[in-house]
Amino acid sequence: MKILFVHQNFPGQFLHLAPELEQRGHEVRALTDAANTRQFKTQAFRYKYEAPPVDPVATRLGRNYTTMSDRGVVTARACLQLREKGYMPDVIFGHSGWGETLFLKEVWPEARLIVYAEFYYKGRGADVGFDPEFTKPAFDQVMIAQGRTTHLGQALLHADAGLSPTKWQASTYPQVLRDRIEVIFDGVDTAVMRPDDSAQVALPTGAVLRAGDEVLTFVNRNLEPYRGYHTFMRALPQVMKQRPEAQVVIVGGDEVSYGSAPKGAKGWKDVFLNEVKDQIDLSRVHFLGKVPYPVFVNLMQVSRAHAYLTYPFVLSWSMLEAMSAGAHVVGSDTAPVRELIRDGENGTLVDFFDVKAWSKALVKALARPEKFEDIRRAARQTILEGYDLKSICLPAMVEYVESFAPSGG
Repeated sequence: MKILFVHQNFPGQFLHLAPELEQRGHEVRALTDAANTRQFKTQAFRYKYEAPPVDPVATRLGRNYTTMSDRGVVTARACLQLREKGYMPDVIFGHSGWGETLFLKEVWPEARLIVYAEFYYKGRGADVGFDPEFTKPAFDQVMIAQGRTTHLGQALLHADAGLSPTKWQASTYPQVLRDRIEVIFDGVDTAVMRPDDSAQVALPTGAVLRAGDEVLTFVNRNLEPYRGYHTFMRALPQVMKQRPEAQVVIVGGDEVSYGSAPKGAKGWKDVFLNEVKDQIDLSRVHFLGKVPYPVFVNLMQVSRAHAYLTYPFVLSWSMLEAMSAGAHVVGSDTAPVRELIRDGENGTLVDFFDVKAWSKALVKALARPEKFEDIRRAARQTILEGYDLKSICLPAMVEYVESFAPSGG
């Protein structure tokens, strides 16, 4: 088949799938934003998108759709040029999050279109209004959230099918659309993310952390409330007081991936660090920023306790990778996490907002690691049995995409 992947930041979720399909003999191409600087081997077409200025007063709730549909228009026009040059894909697989897939059926009605349906915004019952410290519950927020679903619903409605990585994320879609979605996780490379007693991580101070050391880790793309950075930092004073040898390693940028930026500051890192810095030993708290993947792997292998928190929102790959590496994940008792972690069996669950409970759980995990060996093994087994890239997820995704082959193809 001729398969076209569409993602403004390709490869994104198609990191393993695109090369696997190419290896199986399919003609694989990607369509991505010209500004995308990520490295990949798949032959790519590029479109140039510059977001138009949007008048928030004139567009009100429609400004999100204005932006997303405009990217969709640019993408469709780029695809129309490809069609005019003779390019005709059999299957298109695109992420619906940025509007790129909205009009592709108008360009190639003969092609089968699959959209990656990652999350459907909800006015109630998910991230909106979950944390009243930052978003006061208000009906306007409910309407704004529903307004943000416009392009997501349209994308799936005009596609042949959708794919979500987790059952909970698929469940955020209305039932009429949920029936169009298959659930297959992207997959964890368990051969890479595995326990390693010889692992070590060099810190900027020159100190080296090794497996067996008392290491507490916290990892996210960016340090922000959506991923519980505030709760984690507020739990640290008591943790560090009771565990005077513990080293705390924090990975993540100081930008905003989700939600809003703090008033008067670029990011949230210093906001919550400043809140507790007089109560913690800063020489034992190490902010590494964003790190290369091999460093992340080694960090999960040396971690004695790994804190992962999230609003009811998209689940981070890093949590599953930590489990695969045999880390003891102390996670927030929120729906996306509960899908993977069973409290006391393959991890520990703590109320997202209960700072005292977080301190207590993390102290316990750091103080008596031998008590959690069964949990560590069970965490890895969970990934091996349900989320392994090569034996489960990738074969399932390949079979799913190939099921859309043209008749007789």
